[in-house]
Amino acid sequence: MQPLVNATVYIVDDDAEVRDALAWLLRSRRLLSEGFASAEAFEAMLRSRPPQVDPACALLDVRMPGMSGLALFDRLVEMDAIAALPVIFLTGHADVPTAVATVKRGAFDFCEKPFSDNVLVDRIEHALQASSDYLETLRSQQGVRERVAELTDREQAVMRLVIDGLPNKLIADELTISVRTVEVHRARVFDKMQVKSAVELANLLRDLA
Repeated sequence: MQPLVNATVYIVDDDAEVRDALAWLLRSRRLLSEGFASAEAFEAMLRSRPPQVDPACALLDVRMPGMSGLALFDRLVEMDAIAALPVIFLTGHADVPTAVATVKRGAFDFCEKPFSDNVLVDRIEHALQASSDYLETLRSQQGVRERVAELTDREQAVMRLVIDGLPNKLIADELTISVRTVEVHRARVFDKMQVKSAVELANLLRDLA
């Protein structure tokens, strides 16, 4: 798997040696990383930064002084951040049941210490790809919203009825306009929304839900 451009792996662990070793491992695989000595420092960074635009994932140690990795994960869930920022827990054997439970709650995965470098990097790369895919979906949906906003009120009214499956004659009756006017608006809607059929239009807008 090719490294994603501008992707970042956030390493959250109170052990400096662990952070350094993970950073070295990631550099050797051409992956960028940034380390944090506490969950509090990482959360503060997230809350202060602009909206995420590049792929990223977080490696969280389960047990840390102060806020634990588990508590940090709960904060990330509250922030609705784990889709754009998948979480991989680094756990000791005693923490495996807890890590499994967090995966069921939305964590991307966990790696038990001592972990295989290859297995960990493989999971990181998949997490970064998941982040990239999610962010691309968000960008696509924003583009659709912007195209909808460019439609006139009448075009939006025609679009809603087209999506409902009404033929032009019934749309004309519903809006008290001529069939020819419906045809013109329908063509403009398809052009502005960059679709070629009512089915394609319906699928495009359904993805916004």
